Amino acid sequence: MMQALTMAGKDHSDVIAVCLSVSGVNHPSDQQRMLDWIRKLFPVHAQFYVENDAVAALASGTMGKLHGCVLIAGTGSIAYGVTEDGKVARAAGAGPVLGDWGSGYGIAAQALTAVIKAHDGRGPQTNLTREILRKLEIASPDELIGWTYADSSWARIAALVPVVVSSAEDGDEVANKILHDAVQELAGSVVAVVRRLTLCGEEGADQFPLVLVGGVLEGNKKWNISGEVIKCISEVFPGVHPIRPEVEPAIGAALLAWSHHHKELKLENGS
Repeated sequence: MMQALTMAGKDHSDVIAVCLSVSGVNHPSDQQRMLDWIRKLFPVHAQFYVENDAVAALASGTMGKLHGCVLIAGTGSIAYGVTEDGKVARAAGAGPVLGDWGSGYGIAAQALTAVIKAHDGRGPQTNLTREILRKLEIASPDELIGWTYADSSWARIAALVPVVVSSAEDGDEVANKILHDAVQELAGSVVAVVRRLTLCGEEGADQFPLVLVGGVLEGNKKWNISGEVIKCISEVFPGVHPIRPEVEPAIGAALLAWSHHHKELKLENGS
């Protein structure tokens, strides 16, 4: 934050509002810890807001307006929605152990599992074996066990997603099934959120924004994961309006800070 202020030619005393959008902030106690910390860094007159990182991702696509749904699929995944009157709902986002399937980690972990199964004779042969061994510069699937547990970083596993995508594009059936399953999981998360919040209207046909964020949803070559996800969702909710943000989520957080501050000013002025 200090670096951003320096680049903008401003000082911390110039700040009137701060919005922190942080992964894992899902409970008032989490928010309070962040607020206690951030208040020590800025002037007493500044306003402070703490949100989950999905909220900033949504705002980056709607230019600060909190309405609609965001789907994040990077190392992890989450679908998060907000109604016009402030009701919220989420699906997935529980981390890799509890099932962020459809995420980068989920896709790559299934690919590694498929390689082990093929090696054991418990599953079909797949070109993923050759491609993953080449990528990791190891000689045998037996070495995958040591590689996998040598480092607990989820992002290290998720980095194998491009190998799965390229294998699917080359026609590998196992890789294609993994990606098709990921599409169903991601679309299912969005559908669950939209239904809980009735973002699509009572008749199910109203338009609502769906902001797409994360490396898994970036435009691929022949295998367009985000395109397939949108196709699945539109079969249920034809009013879905996909948005790929032109700014990063950090800008969304700044827009949220401004929006919150603007509302506070309107309340103070009695309007």
